[in-house]
Amino acid sequence: MTRWVMLADLERCVGCQTCTAACRHANATSPAVQWRKVLDVEAGSYPNVSRTFVPVGCQHCEDPPCMHVCPSTATRRRADGIVTIDYDICIGCAYCDVACPYQARFKIDDARFAYGAAIENEVERADSRLLGVAQKCTFCVDRIDFGLANGLTPGTDPRATPACVNACIADALHFGDLDEPDSNVSRLLREQRHFRMHEEIGTAPGFYYLYAKADGSAEAPGTSASAAPASIEAGRIRSRGVEPWHQQHWDWKAAGNFICGGLGTGLLLFASLASLSVGTSSALEWLALGLIALGLFLVLLKIGRPWRFIYVLRQPQRSWMTREAWVAAALFPIGALAGWFDEPVLLLAAAVLGLFFLFSQAMILREAKGIPAWRAPLVVPLILTTGLAEGSGLLLVAGAALAVLAPMLKLAAAAAVVLAALRAFLWGRYRAALRVEGAPKLTLAVLAAFSPWFLAIGLVLPTAFIVLALLSGNLAGGLLPVAGLCIAGAGAALKFVLVTRAGYNQGFALVRTPVRGTGEAGPGIKPGW
Repeated sequence: MTRWVMLADLERCVGCQTCTAACRHANATSPAVQWRKVLDVEAGSYPNVSRTFVPVGCQHCEDPPCMHVCPSTATRRRADGIVTIDYDICIGCAYCDVACPYQARFKIDDARFAYGAAIENEVERADSRLLGVAQKCTFCVDRIDFGLANGLTPGTDPRATPACVNACIADALHFGDLDEPDSNVSRLLREQRHFRMHEEIGTAPGFYYLYAKADGSAEAPGTSASAAPASIEAGRIRSRGVEPWHQQHWDWKAAGNFICGGLGTGLLLFASLASLSVGTSSALEWLALGLIALGLFLVLLKIGRPWRFIYVLRQPQRSWMTREAWVAAALFPIGALAGWFDEPVLLLAAAVLGLFFLFSQAMILREAKGIPAWRAPLVVPLILTTGLAEGSGLLLVAGAALAVLAPMLKLAAAAAVVLAALRAFLWGRYRAALRVEGAPKLTLAVLAAFSPWFLAIGLVLPTAFIVLALLSGNLAGGLLPVAGLCIAGAGAALKFVLVTRAGYNQGFALVRTPVRGTGEAGPGIKPGW
């Protein structure tokens, strides 16, 4: 077998950015894109300050989250470990971008040039296939394949080696076959201590960082540092671009899909229960289906290549985005038949599919491993409970307009209070888990600022309104609809904040800072956490 990997020697890298320039020249990337870049990380405080240059890019993981979430199968992993993108079938949903813990994915929708106006060589080399789709480092796979076809050895022969490795003036970058015991990379990993970035996430990246020579080391040669000792604080000047920043591609339209999906599926469930118990008009069901459809339409507006939307159905075996689409494909015709014939059994079947749709949306967030606030396990029950609470709230609103719902308003009000309380409980547990397991400071700050408003509007006020309505016996008044609006609105606000305000990525981290001169390897650094 063959496993191509790259090594970066943090002792040798001088931060010259020659690898960045070589990558851009070799791949004709846009000025807005850096497949290979070098971070400048400052750690500590005077007089104990360290400065480290860290090459980063696609890590070509053994278990790549980007591949698992891709709905169109555009992202694939070759048998030799190289992760590729088929630009002709990528739909530009940017799901791989939020799933990547290494910030290695890029998506631009318009051609950009170095000096504003295009110069001739930029026009000649521009590739329109890269617009509106995901793109990233490929380990210069075309050079590797050319070399292998012509009897050359990647990592040794320059014509078969990634451009960044060839260009490195300090011999800090190395490339080779990890499965070959006598290869250059295997030898270096045996001789030096090393680590892989964000290895705790379980991606098994194919990019190693060397940080100390074996000579004079207290640790054995070849030791892989899997956990950092007590981290030191990042310097304010050179941690910019290293600490987590907010994801750029999932905006209000993506949030709108989660908002409308939760409102629609929750209402569909309660409409089906009402239909079985008291009978209702089909207006609630059509409204529920319309909300779900609106959410999916907003997603269509968001993706970079909307005319390729049918490709979203290609990977049901792995991608929860694909599963969401397949469930929707079954939900709408069954729901339409239920509404047309006013058939409670079909409506219940549509409601069950709606629950699967809501679960798929929760799992879409859960599988976005590049966003710590989304990948937390408790996000799944939180999103599910939020959708159900929203549905109960909308049912209370509908009770003011549909007299047929009057017999079940007490039960609906009780269910709304229970679901709102359960949602608040899960919200507290979710935030506590993020604090314990770790999350970007800015994420925690956003959630902390939102929490009092969420609890007040989503639990305290609606509970008070419902209790007053029950005590007064005036269930047909305005208190129950207002309570329902509060519960539904708080749920929508939660998802909007989670996607568009708290979605900070993983950032970058060092398990160890490297040896400089005759010194010792330093502790790790994780800026912004």
